[in-house]
Amino acid sequence: MSRRPHIVISLGDPCGIGPELLLSSLEALQRNAEITVVGCRAGVDLLRERPGARVGWQWQNATQPLPEAFEGKAYTLQILSKDDLAPRVLGEHLWLDPTPVITEAHLTLGVGSAASGRATVEAIRLAAKLTMAGHADALVTLPMAKSAAHLAGYDLPGHTEFLRDLAGAALTRMAFVSPRLNVVLHTVHQSLRSVVENLCTDGVAETLIFSADQFIRLTGKRDLRVALCALNPHAGEDGAFGNEEHLLEAALVLARATFAANGDMQPQFVGPLPSDSVFQRASRGEFDLVIALYHDQGLIPVKLLEPEKAVNLTLGLPFIRTSPDHGTAFDKAGRWIADARNFQEAVALAIRLIEVRRTGEPLPLA
Repeated sequence: MSRRPHIVISLGDPCGIGPELLLSSLEALQRNAEITVVGCRAGVDLLRERPGARVGWQWQNATQPLPEAFEGKAYTLQILSKDDLAPRVLGEHLWLDPTPVITEAHLTLGVGSAASGRATVEAIRLAAKLTMAGHADALVTLPMAKSAAHLAGYDLPGHTEFLRDLAGAALTRMAFVSPRLNVVLHTVHQSLRSVVENLCTDGVAETLIFSADQFIRLTGKRDLRVALCALNPHAGEDGAFGNEEHLLEAALVLARATFAANGDMQPQFVGPLPSDSVFQRASRGEFDLVIALYHDQGLIPVKLLEPEKAVNLTLGLPFIRTSPDHGTAFDKAGRWIADARNFQEAVALAIRLIEVRRTGEPLPLA
């Protein structure tokens, strides 16, 4: 029997909903995987006096083996039942804190800051390094606040770009996987103006080719049906609303030609299609994958159609990385009202992808 999957989870911003999503999920997650958490312990300590907790917890000295050269502080986090008479230990997990100098005194629940930003980024850095070094099979990241990371002096647009640079990956793309809709973003965290100004045939062709290749390898579907979103209303209406669709048409020609030379993979590229209808068509099964040109073009339908099920998957990394499809929700922090289902789906997808890598069996498309 193969060993259980080992997932490392980065806590995200300790002042957001990440800590309570984690605490309320660990008992369920441990049934299918070994869990190591990397993050600021103070994020959990902030919740100590807050009412409404779904579980109890306590800290113990770490008893598990620690990664070589780890310089922070290590603990065992025990999850407890809510039975006040005789709480039971429901599970225990190794917790690695790379920023132990950041304590409750430096943080305010529900407010991103330089301290919370530093704790977030250093947790991601350590968690990624552990995964790349083989200490875990996959990385699941809880939400970061980019504004807090910027306050801490980190010039990064988000997880995807930061992990790409840490891993030295040549090319990555942000994908969203769900039962009804799979989407890859051509661009991610940049202004809409810059998307239009920098739109080019070669760049879009690169995204089409890379995304189709990655999804074919994941799913085994060699005739993957890929739809490309148009930029302008009505796909430009033959130039009446803009000429950018001519660039997109040329990108589709390049993508088709690239795969025409490879008899092993023959994806079907369609488009550019109006974005006000292509996602509905994909959700009904007409397409396996949609390529969106910019962040909100792809994320609005994903979050509308699959708010609990859609999982952020980074394509192109040398390791598996998934994430829930939502942010830090500072306004909900500490109230124990945040829905943990999307985080749990992110872990579930990571486990399925670990199995894909181990067995070579494809990831089924809905």
